[in-house]
Amino acid sequence: MRVAIPFELCWHDVPGGTARSAIDLAAALDRRDDVEVVGVAARHRAPPAPAWRPTVRVHQLPLPRLLLYETWHGLRRPRVEAATGPVDLLHVAGAAVAASRAPMVVTVHDLAWRHHPDYFTRHGLRFFRRALRLVVDEAAIVFVPSMATLDDCVDAGLDRGRLRHVPWGVDVPSDDPGISTAEVRARFGIHGDYVVTVGTLEPRKNLRGLLRAWQVLDRDDVTLVVVGPEGWGDVVEPSAVPDRVVRTGFVDREVRDALYRGAVASVYPSVFEGFGLPVLESMALGCPVVTSAGTSCEELVSGGAGLAVDPHDPERIAAGLAELLDDAELRARVVAAGFERAAGHTWERAAQQVVEGYRDAVEAGVRP
Repeated sequence: MRVAIPFELCWHDVPGGTARSAIDLAAALDRRDDVEVVGVAARHRAPPAPAWRPTVRVHQLPLPRLLLYETWHGLRRPRVEAATGPVDLLHVAGAAVAASRAPMVVTVHDLAWRHHPDYFTRHGLRFFRRALRLVVDEAAIVFVPSMATLDDCVDAGLDRGRLRHVPWGVDVPSDDPGISTAEVRARFGIHGDYVVTVGTLEPRKNLRGLLRAWQVLDRDDVTLVVVGPEGWGDVVEPSAVPDRVVRTGFVDREVRDALYRGAVASVYPSVFEGFGLPVLESMALGCPVVTSAGTSCEELVSGGAGLAVDPHDPERIAAGLAELLDDAELRARVVAAGFERAAGHTWERAAQQVVEGYRDAVEAGVRP
């Protein structure tokens, strides 16, 4: 089966977890002998940054991104086959809904724009509304990474019978980490115990709420390490950053994993997520996590695999962190449960579920 997957989001300024999931899923699909993955993107003079390069070949259409997105959503042209040649299926794994002669499946990662329209521009809202309309009208199968997103899709008008719950995976940590925790401590000037938080700095990631919680926690023996690229709309002035906070900016996987391995805990108090990949990554690396109740992240930590707290209440975030920091036995239980949970979330398992959806879509023969 020949499947086209658009990878244009890998060239975005901040590709984020959506791009990461598309890259890793495509790699897992490409390791199978029953699927040929071909990538497609807009016209570019250079490949994406090394951290965001797909492992499959990416063919380019002749239009630049903004024009391509508009013509995909407005005219349903150009079809991906203009770059890839014939395909059996189109798998849209990003926000822009590409066009094809073949049946289409879509991954809807989240519908955050419906819950928090104030986080998006007027143009962004128009873009996402049109994308959802195209998904409702044309998608044979819709993959979602969490039950929270599945419920959102039903509420948005998608037929439950077309929805497939396919959680994201996590790479199995290497026995050779490549870089030690001691090295990353020295690089960023981290001394003593530390808590790590990983994610693009944007409003829904709730950095401001976390910094307020850090002030409530008021511990002079622990450092908060903030890992992730600058996003938008959540710039925190240096004067508003409490003591014992270190910001690293974007780091590659090896450095991020070394930071997880050395941390006493991680915290991910996002107010809205479609899945919550940093939560799963934290658990896979033996780092106990505090995350957000009432979101998809709570699905990941259910059954004792982490602590879920109200992300809107800095005192509850601080209390959750204090529980982990002060109770070694609790940390050990959470780490053990987290390892077990993460072991069940592999990209190979996700790829198998996706291929089953591919077969159903091709058999149904639904075409735009």
